[in-house]
Amino acid sequence: MVVEHRAHQRREFIAGARDQLPILLGVAPFGMIFGALALTAGIPPTEAQAFSLFIFAGSAQFIATGLIAEGAPPLVVIFTILVVNLRHLLYSANMAGPMQRLRGPWKALLAWLLTDEAFAVASIRYRRGNLTHAHWYTFGTGLTLWAAWQASTAIGIVLGTRIPPTWSLDFFLPLTFLALLTPTLTDRPTWAAALTAGIAAVALAWLPLKLGLLCAAALGIAAGIIAEIRLEISKSEAS
Repeated sequence: MVVEHRAHQRREFIAGARDQLPILLGVAPFGMIFGALALTAGIPPTEAQAFSLFIFAGSAQFIATGLIAEGAPPLVVIFTILVVNLRHLLYSANMAGPMQRLRGPWKALLAWLLTDEAFAVASIRYRRGNLTHAHWYTFGTGLTLWAAWQASTAIGIVLGTRIPPTWSLDFFLPLTFLALLTPTLTDRPTWAAALTAGIAAVALAWLPLKLGLLCAAALGIAAGIIAEIRLEISKSEAS
């Protein structure tokens, strides 16, 4: 019985790791770009790797790197990271039901490994049912992503030390985010959020310490929620 139990756990873990592999094709270059940009922002290699090790949030790391390069106070950097990662509350709420039966250490571990990519893969698994060992699947997909992020950051740091300082890598950041954003624009709420945030970011670019990004993010979230509410109301009226 114990052997069969462990065999199920191992199969779920391997399946989670395997299903995350295709996504790593996009994650790995993202981590390499971060490692190189962190050096150009004046962050020492050890601290740059520590960003990926302890924060483990690509978008927050990029924005924090920009703030550090601008000389922003530490509290502003920390607050910005928290705001950017607010979307994880939605991920956690979505997975709260299946995770409720797990013990505290498991919940803490899976919360640590929860990212956009891990959630996208794990949520598909949870819709298939039979959740007895599904947390091992989530562990497999999250750990695979975490390991790839550490390795790609390290490669970016190593390559970054060989890039002449006259080469600006800043333009890679918006291009990378655009590549991640475009596939998610599938309905009115997402379009409303993206367009509102984009216009607000340009209009508020004059604010110091990149506070315009925070305001743009808040306005984009509000626009998306309003559009979602209106969409639900129109659907209910039509039915």
